[in-house]
Amino acid sequence: MTTSRALPQEKKLTVLCRIEPGCLGPDGVDHIESFCRFANQELKKVDPDYIKWIPLPRYDKSLSEMQYSVNNKQLNREKAAKYLSHFQSDLDDFEEHFHDKVSLLINDFLSNNRE
Repeated sequence: MTTSRALPQEKKLTVLCRIEPGCLGPDGVDHIESFCRFANQELKKVDPDYIKWIPLPRYDKSLSEMQYSVNNKQLNREKAAKYLSHFQSDLDDFEEHFHDKVSLLINDFLSNNRE
């Protein structure tokens, strides 16, 4: 019998990631909400044992692109880095991996939604 190392929801790192509509092209604002729903389904497969992803459109550029929390308690970058270190993950590498994944998801989304 194998045991899951998945954390309970309240102990997972919630990563709220705001995605710029412009990354989907000049009419990205028309597609960003659909893309975020698509990305949400795909991101559920990325580090699901300890990460909960929330991709949202980034309409307000004054809001940070990435926001971290655990159990609805917001974490600064230092605390998020410390959390990730428990899983042998570096925050900068984690964010770079996320951006790479979003780029791939954008390509998939755009190729599947061409008219």
